Amino acid sequence: MSFREKSAWAMLAVMVVTGLFYLGIVRQIPADAPALAQAGPLIPYVIGVIVLSIIVQVVLAIASPKEAEVPADERERPLLDKAGHWSGVVLGVAVIHGALQYMWTGQGSVMFHWIVGGLILAQIAEYGLQILFLRRGY
Repeated sequence: MSFREKSAWAMLAVMVVTGLFYLGIVRQIPADAPALAQAGPLIPYVIGVIVLSIIVQVVLAIASPKEAEVPADERERPLLDKAGHWSGVVLGVAVIHGALQYMWTGQGSVMFHWIVGGLILAQIAEYGLQILFLRRGY
């Protein structure tokens, strides 16, 4: 398994765990709560992602330092770009859904959480697609 694939697996796990954490907090907030209460879950989520990402990447770099320094080769670059492209589509769908939710409900907090959720889902999709593409060579 390449270093990029190991990194994608680890970051996929980080994003799923922290995304579920964010979802658990957001589900407890009423939709008509003040804006500060709506944005509050973002702080522990971001801190969690940063801390866990640093830990995971340091552990991977220590485990295989030579692989960590090697840039993406000509086979990996298009696959990583393709995964990024499709994760952008996931984000776009979530943003459009959030905008439609806002039009129907008139609650900006719902749109806000759809957009943040879309960012989380896009990262999960990007890491998952990187794994798929690196394994299958699409």
